Amino acid sequence: MMAVLGFFALMTSCSPNLTPFTQELYEHTGLSENDLKRVQFYVSRDVVLYRELIQGESKITNGRIKLKNGKQIEEVVIKSGTPGALLFIPKANRFAISFEDGEDSPFLMFGPNPKMDNRYALLAKEWKKYEGKVHYAGKIYQVENDAAFASLLVDIDRIGDTRVRRKFAQGREIN
Repeated sequence: MMAVLGFFALMTSCSPNLTPFTQELYEHTGLSENDLKRVQFYVSRDVVLYRELIQGESKITNGRIKLKNGKQIEEVVIKSGTPGALLFIPKANRFAISFEDGEDSPFLMFGPNPKMDNRYALLAKEWKKYEGKVHYAGKIYQVENDAAFASLLVDIDRIGDTRVRRKFAQGREIN
C-alpha cells in the first residue's frame, strides 16, 4: 500500500502544474519575447478549424478531409493539452502560437480577454453568433463559438524557473 501511495505522490509531483496564462502573469514575470519563446504553452480546450475546399483544390496543408452535406471540408483539430510555442509577438499583448512543427509553422493568435479574467484566449478575425473566422496557414478557417474560450496554459513551476533576478540591498548608513 505504501509503495502505491509513494508512486502516486511521485507521479503527481512530476506532472505539470498548468495555470491559465493571463495578462497579470505576463506583467508580473516581466518575460521578454525571447524568454517567452522558451516557455511551453498548452491549449486549454479542443479547437477545431474547418474550411470548405474550393472545387479543384487538392493541396491539404495541415488537416484531414471530411464530407459534410456533400461538400469537402478540410479540418484541423488541436486537442486540449496540445503543447505550443511562441513564434513571435506581432504587437503588444498578441502572441502567435504554433501547435505544429516545421519551418513555416501555422499559428493561431492569442491575447488577453477581459471577459475571461484577462486570460490569453483565441483571437479571431471576427466572431459571429455561432462561429468565428481565424487565419491559419495562410487561409481563413471557421471555428465554433466555444473555441473563443480556448486559452493558453503554462506550467507555473517551470515559468518560475525561467528567470529570477534577486538583489539584496546592503543598506545605507548616515555619516
